[in-house]
Amino acid sequence: MANPSAVQDIQVLLPEQEATIEERLTEILYPYQCKEDELIPILQQVQRVFGYLPELAMKRIAKFLKLPESTVFGTGTFYAQFKLVPSGRNIVRVCRGTACHVRGGARVLREVEKRLGVKPGESTPDMEYCLETVACIGACALAPTMVINNKTYGQMTTKKAAEVFNQIRREE
Repeated sequence: MANPSAVQDIQVLLPEQEATIEERLTEILYPYQCKEDELIPILQQVQRVFGYLPELAMKRIAKFLKLPESTVFGTGTFYAQFKLVPSGRNIVRVCRGTACHVRGGARVLREVEKRLGVKPGESTPDMEYCLETVACIGACALAPTMVINNKTYGQMTTKKAAEVFNQIRREE
């Protein structure tokens, strides 16, 4: 496998977590036929199940598909859809598209960073939130926008962003 120290914050697993991952991987891999072109669908399914691609899973997938670990790891790091570390339960996406940028999206992103205490690509220490930026949410008429899980918030300002997180905290 590629040098794990090159990847920030690879998740360290306890023995009981490894056993659980092994059991789930057996279930995931069962319907596949050990073909190289199954790599991405397998990685997608593993991520759906675990929320990220555990290193142990990538090693097992490499063995299953008879591929070098570096190929599996390289695929997992090449595509933005894959994560190598667990992410927060609630995904906050802030749009960085042109319309959002022109209408103050950078200020909204700074406010969200301040509220959550993390930068894009990071999760809060309690694993409650993960902050991501996206090239375009596709709601340009509502710019600037952010999405929390599947709920879109439009015409955001720093004040509205703060209000959204205050409301979420009150509801918890």
